[in-house]
Amino acid sequence: MATRRARFGSSALATPANAITLTRLAAAPLLLVVVLASPSSWGTFALWMVLAGTDGFDGYVARRHGTTTSGAFLDPLADKCLVLAAMVALVAKGVFWWVPVAVIAAREAVISGYRSVVARRGISVPARPGAKVKTVLQDLAVGFALLPSAKGHYWIAEGLLWGATALTVVTGIQYLSDGRRLPRAV
Repeated sequence: MATRRARFGSSALATPANAITLTRLAAAPLLLVVVLASPSSWGTFALWMVLAGTDGFDGYVARRHGTTTSGAFLDPLADKCLVLAAMVALVAKGVFWWVPVAVIAAREAVISGYRSVVARRGISVPARPGAKVKTVLQDLAVGFALLPSAKGHYWIAEGLLWGATALTVVTGIQYLSDGRRLPRAV
């Protein structure tokens, strides 16, 4: 006999996927502290891999149990908080240059604000394929920077970071351009 999975409506808040996402969001300050304390250790790298990997897992759970409006807002927020916490710590430790991290942070703030404004009008802004690639590049840049065996090869992490920065700018412009085509409130 097949077990029946719970399905949640789009307005549900207490869902398994949201629980995973909220855990990821709550882990961002811990990640910041851990990276500041030990930016190049296997424990820090493992923590990053778990937190970055749970992004795909919460999406999988959401698709199986029903996606929600709150999840559509919280998931990208958790992604941004984790990536920026790690990147800011890596800037503080002298691993990353502050300019690409500032560009990424500014874009994320603008697009998060934009998504909030259009969400009040009942419009959901799904992630573009390029934005998903951008997230993967950001995750790889951080992961490679934290990898203990990559010491002396931070140029690879920097290259990934600059690639992510370029996609960050391009997809940010795409989102804002898309917004010009949205129906206006009367």
